[in-house]
Amino acid sequence: MADITTPSLPDRAANPPWVWVIAAAIPLMLLTPALWNGYPLLQSDTGGYLARWYERYLVPSRSTVFGLYLHYGEHSYFWFNLAIQALATIWILQLTLRVFGLAKPRRLFGLSLVLTLTTALPWLTSMLLTDIFAGLSVLSLFLLVLHGDKVSGIEKAALFLFTAFSAATHSATMAMLLGLCCLGWIARPLLRERISASHLMQGTLTIAAGAFMLLSANFALSGQVAWTPGGYSIVFARMLQDGIVTRYLNDHCPTQHFKLCPYRDALPETADDFLWSRESVFNKLGRFRGMNDEMGYIATHALTEYPLWQAEEALLATGEQMLEVATGENTDHSTMMHTYGVFREFLQRQLKVVDAARQQKSFLTFGPINLIHVPVALISTALVFAMLMAALFRRRADDVTLLVATVALALLGNAAVCGIISGAHDRYGSRLVWITTFAIMIAVLKRRKDREPSRAA
Repeated sequence: MADITTPSLPDRAANPPWVWVIAAAIPLMLLTPALWNGYPLLQSDTGGYLARWYERYLVPSRSTVFGLYLHYGEHSYFWFNLAIQALATIWILQLTLRVFGLAKPRRLFGLSLVLTLTTALPWLTSMLLTDIFAGLSVLSLFLLVLHGDKVSGIEKAALFLFTAFSAATHSATMAMLLGLCCLGWIARPLLRERISASHLMQGTLTIAAGAFMLLSANFALSGQVAWTPGGYSIVFARMLQDGIVTRYLNDHCPTQHFKLCPYRDALPETADDFLWSRESVFNKLGRFRGMNDEMGYIATHALTEYPLWQAEEALLATGEQMLEVATGENTDHSTMMHTYGVFREFLQRQLKVVDAARQQKSFLTFGPINLIHVPVALISTALVFAMLMAALFRRRADDVTLLVATVALALLGNAAVCGIISGAHDRYGSRLVWITTFAIMIAVLKRRKDREPSRAA
């Protein structure tokens, strides 16, 4: 256990100066995009979260927990939030290295540098969005459940709270983490020596704690004990994009009177155009308040009427989502009219700084960046699944295999949840796929370390 315990105070005091330089350099490295921008990066969904504190009502797919988190960073112009995100990232990366017996300052710096240069990680850390917590929560759940005996009580409590908070920031993240816990219970009879029942229960309880956080925040801000709305509408929009809604309307409009029947031949081709375009029929019919019941009815009945079609589209959406991994979706200023509107209405004192940021002054393109990010993400994903298949063939269940399995299953779960419910988007893939690159580096370092002859020998 000596190689994974926290250094004593004398040891810390004896650290050479370059260790402290590394400690300061890593968070700056992870926040390079925001520092270059001159302000935390915004995204088209940012405004929906920011407005929760001020509007005091529930909006589909906009977590009030994350809205509160952003609100408490407003006075720092949200640099407080970015500092939390950077420090949380360093903590999770360092703790993962530590439980694998790989914790060295230079190694942490090198690993962080590779992730900064080749993955979406610094862009996620620098953005006011829930996405950074998706990948970090997978690693924190892995540490809590499979390495809970290697961390202190305080660290375990911190991992629990962090995972619960991450689950509360986005329904897709919560569903993915819940799926991992369910698979853990299924696998436990075969891996009793590796998966502790008490640790797995702690991991499962993080989901319950996250749900409690979300319900509590929803009640505090809106006065409603209710889940964040939007599930049926998002699924409906995905079915519309697949052509299922048009088929259902054509089959039933002669006998049933839906609001959408007069528009069935002029529906938008994509889910995004239906839900978010200003000219969409969705706006004409009252948006979520006017259409929620009808969309829920059509979505549930279309699911039972066309089961094979739904299954085929679900498989296609999951596969497509696995390949949609480009960085930077909806971060150009032309896509953020709603977010700017929220700033103009509620955060006018920050408008001058926001308008001066590079993101708002010029076109932000990720084309050159994705020439690196996309191949690295896809190659890392392929390697993770190849390593998992090789381990299953050899019946190996060591720490590296469990990390690779966790990452691979998280990718599949994320692709299924996001692809089937919302349709494939680059954002949903890029926010998680960086952990595959991290897992590959951990695997390489651990295998190399295990091959080295012991110093004692």
